[in-house]
Amino acid sequence: MGANKGIIEGVTRMDEKVQKIRDNIKKVIVGKDEVIDHILTALLAEGHVLLEDVPGTGKTVLAKSLARSLDMSFGRIQFTPDLLPSDITGLNYYNQKQGEFILRKGPVFTNILLADEINRATPRTQSSLLECMEESQVTIDGETRALESPFFVIATQNPIETAGTYPLPEAQLDRFLMELSMGYPTEEEELFLMTRFLKQNPLEELSAVCTKEEILHMRESAKDIYVHPILMEYMVQLVQETRKEEYAMNGVSPRGTLSFLRAVRAYAMVKGRQYVVPEDIKELAIPVLAHRLVPMRSFSGGKSKKQVIRQILDKVPVPTEEWNR
Repeated sequence: MGANKGIIEGVTRMDEKVQKIRDNIKKVIVGKDEVIDHILTALLAEGHVLLEDVPGTGKTVLAKSLARSLDMSFGRIQFTPDLLPSDITGLNYYNQKQGEFILRKGPVFTNILLADEINRATPRTQSSLLECMEESQVTIDGETRALESPFFVIATQNPIETAGTYPLPEAQLDRFLMELSMGYPTEEEELFLMTRFLKQNPLEELSAVCTKEEILHMRESAKDIYVHPILMEYMVQLVQETRKEEYAMNGVSPRGTLSFLRAVRAYAMVKGRQYVVPEDIKELAIPVLAHRLVPMRSFSGGKSKKQVIRQILDKVPVPTEEWNR
């Protein structure tokens, strides 16, 4: 009983902190509450996010707002066809004055990294992010260096322009916890946005409401969020269905299943609960699972990956129980 009370009090404190971060970001980002919650979920679940959207919808501003709200360092890489792996990770160069090789750190040595238009770089350069995202470390000239924690990648790609782009390899896609879209604002939201930016840029006035240490503590606390065994069975059933789908050459991998589990626990924390409910699973199924499907090249059914996951959600019965401990 005492342990449960401690968890409840801890989650309540975390909820207050999450609300402060959310409110701070909303001073700049208008009408994207769901996207903000999903981004915070990915951060607390130790994952990374792929934003697929047209230019100008606020992807960069969202990443900068998050970094400022958390008092974290922020880096940006503009991916181009001539970008080299060393432009991302850094390199050793010979300093003649000192008579030794010195490391010039790349932009990955930061807390929050915006990888802009990642699908414009070659697969070789894209893959240089793999080790960083999966292991939070970089290997330069055979020497491995740890990246500062937390390390959080927000990568973007433009779905409209396909000329001169390189689709992300399957291994790279699987390392993103979620694929999200900002979308255009509504008429009311866009009018409010104009009013807010009329005299000044609110991003410049943002101050930190949370420290790196608090985020690391919240990440650990998310591992204490309770998931009922029946809900874990429900999640496995959803994943298993992706592997039976005729549309997909490959379904969701076991790595994807574990990512799904981390995500729903973090999302429950973001929502101020110490336990997961079925709605958490249904909410995150598309952003966490859809991009992991590998479609059959010969399939001409016209279904999108998101439609496949929606059909699976409709097909698998949702369990009903008391989900608290």
